[in-house]
Amino acid sequence: MKDFNDIGVSRRIAWPRVLHLFRIGLFGALLSFVGDMILGWGVEDETLTGIARMLSAYTSTSDGGIFAAAMLGLFGITIEGLSYFGVYRLIVERAPELAHRFRAGIFGYVSFGGCGFHVPVCAMVFLAKHGLADELIGKYAAYFLLPALALFWVFFIVLEAAQIKAFARGLTPYPKRCWVFSLPVGMAAAMLLNAFGNRPWVNAICCAWISVGNLWMFGGLLAAAKTARKGGEAGR
Repeated sequence: MKDFNDIGVSRRIAWPRVLHLFRIGLFGALLSFVGDMILGWGVEDETLTGIARMLSAYTSTSDGGIFAAAMLGLFGITIEGLSYFGVYRLIVERAPELAHRFRAGIFGYVSFGGCGFHVPVCAMVFLAKHGLADELIGKYAAYFLLPALALFWVFFIVLEAAQIKAFARGLTPYPKRCWVFSLPVGMAAAMLLNAFGNRPWVNAICCAWISVGNLWMFGGLLAAAKTARKGGEAGR
């Protein structure tokens, strides 16, 4: 029993399982990315501000497109979130305390990411498209979206802080430099595209910023896995 942690996961890294989870996570991130691109492809009305301006880029999406975006995000976020257990397995052997924090972040990400955050945003776009007054849209966001959104970001911060700390301190088999394969780095890269202005493809990628972060993380960890399996000594 000493070879297992308190939820029955082996402390020893089973690389085939870890890489399988990363591939599944990459697939889930791709689903979310496609959904976000469908939802976000549009031009913002620059005469508006705040939520109304953001929604103006999304309301040109067809009803079918909004539904597809909601479902792709719902399944994609759940799949990628559960695939984070591949990262958990990398951390738990050398840093069980950080791994437990990371695990708590996973539960929050899965609980509030899809049903709590993504689908309600799609519902808000649908309501705005069909003429719900801006005042009611604001109340909808405050009453039904903001609480889950706040909880999502709390767990997200816990998740990413634990991951970055574990990688940067060399508490995983990966080289320390592989801390860059984390969601915030990919998300920041996506948001930098705002420099290209109010264009459909820019707004779509910025809408998909979390999905881009997941594609960056899972893709990067898969690409660096060969070095990690050899011990990652080059980065330590």
